[in-house]
Amino acid sequence: MGLDRGKGPGMAPVKLACLDLAGTTIGDIAMVERTFAEAIATQGIVPGTSAYARAMVHVHRSRGCPKIDVFHGIFPDNEAQARAANLTFERAYEGAIDRSGLVPLPGTVEALEKLRDAGVKIALITGFSRSTLSRVLSALVWADKLDLALSPQDAGRGRPYPDLVLTAGLRSGIEDVREVAVAGDSESDMLTGRRAGASIVAGVMTGGHSRARLLGAGATHIIDSIADLPSLILGGDVGASEVGAGEIVTPA
Repeated sequence: MGLDRGKGPGMAPVKLACLDLAGTTIGDIAMVERTFAEAIATQGIVPGTSAYARAMVHVHRSRGCPKIDVFHGIFPDNEAQARAANLTFERAYEGAIDRSGLVPLPGTVEALEKLRDAGVKIALITGFSRSTLSRVLSALVWADKLDLALSPQDAGRGRPYPDLVLTAGLRSGIEDVREVAVAGDSESDMLTGRRAGASIVAGVMTGGHSRARLLGAGATHIIDSIADLPSLILGGDVGASEVGAGEIVTPA
């Protein structure tokens, strides 16, 4: 049955939107995956090998998780290799930002402006380290539209744990977790939002994980892009047609 769990009688209005970065507000998934490939290659896992194929499957499955945790999964028995690969990743990704910049996905800036105009605070949450996040923020021309930006180091644990969302809520002065909406393109985003108790956990179809996977991880809503988020948050008791291309779904 298709129902809207994010809105309803007595539902607290959303006062904080926690948004993912890569694949949700910026479209650099290919850059991230290339950087992972470069990082693991320095540790002897190169394209064309079964080890490389397994590693990149793990990278895809772990989208949104702290990058060091991803490397721990690839090198489970070698802390030194995991840390070396992570360091290579950070340096390579920051270098790619310097060369290419970061481009917002269509509708991102307009969505942020609509939410802020309505009094909704904006928190960026990411699996990047604090160092990489700082470089990202310096490259975003729309960073001034954010109220908060958090890395796993700022919260204690990264996704799929609820810490990032809960920390954003505490720092933003939110009184009720039902006043929080979470939007992201990965399974870990959905798990984070549900575990934190957010009233809206929107799966965004501009990233790496499928609609079925987002729903399976607990998405309360599926939207085509971040551009649909203001209508979902601000539109009251809306139906799927009112969200435009997005779809409001309650998993059975």
